Amino acid sequence: MNNLKQTALNLRRNIITMIQSGQGGHVGGSLSCIEVITALYFSLLRCNPQEPQWEDRDRFILSAGHKCLALYSVLAEKGYFDKKLLTTYDSLNSKLPGHPDRHKLPGVEANTGSLGHGLAIGGGMALAGKIDQKDYKVYVLMGDGEIAEGSVWEAAEIASHYRLDNLIAIIDRNRLQIHGNTKDVLNTESLTAKWSSFGWQTLEIDGHDFVDIFGALKNLPLKKECPTCIIANTIKGKGLSFAENNYKYHYWKPTDEEMKKAFIELGMNYL
Repeated sequence: MNNLKQTALNLRRNIITMIQSGQGGHVGGSLSCIEVITALYFSLLRCNPQEPQWEDRDRFILSAGHKCLALYSVLAEKGYFDKKLLTTYDSLNSKLPGHPDRHKLPGVEANTGSLGHGLAIGGGMALAGKIDQKDYKVYVLMGDGEIAEGSVWEAAEIASHYRLDNLIAIIDRNRLQIHGNTKDVLNTESLTAKWSSFGWQTLEIDGHDFVDIFGALKNLPLKKECPTCIIANTIKGKGLSFAENNYKYHYWKPTDEEMKKAFIELGMNYL
């Protein structure tokens, strides 16, 4: 467990490195999903960085593509590409643009960024797995602001209809989005009742607690022939005291003073 906590810290440090190089980025949601993405890539996902397209791999779709800082960070830490590439984030012709591009970077399963599409993509992959009699799982990470998109609920209904118990939706529920509280922008509560009403098995966890995360994700599906929804309660901007629970850090263009403070709080040497 200590190793996973250190890995999560390393991922947050990678994110700050990218923010400094790109002079900005969607930091709030990228930091809130770190423990979930750490648990997946370093303990749960069946994957091989040396063979990114291995056909029996588990699939991970980052539906909220603007959180790509978290995805780039974990793929680099896992060994899909050289960590030096992180310093090219969001620069001209970079393989690490502001939203993930599967044609540019190994390990990226789908181009995402237009919100609300990831669950449909993941559902298609899960259905293909059933048809091909494969035993891989498909994980789709969404933001709680993102699920206001109607396409999410079309995909949820279809996944239930086809009994895709190899499909797992994880909601990064930090309760904030670009302009404020999700409940004020568009209230989608109660999430548990909504997903359950669409035929999904639903479980709510602390998205920063590895014990909780493993308790939910180690024995899936929660119910045979039902897709699973994990609602992970998190803190937006987790790890940076000045950014936590502050929607203004949804996208962060740091000042020098903020960057210095971020480096200090994450135990990094500021150059």
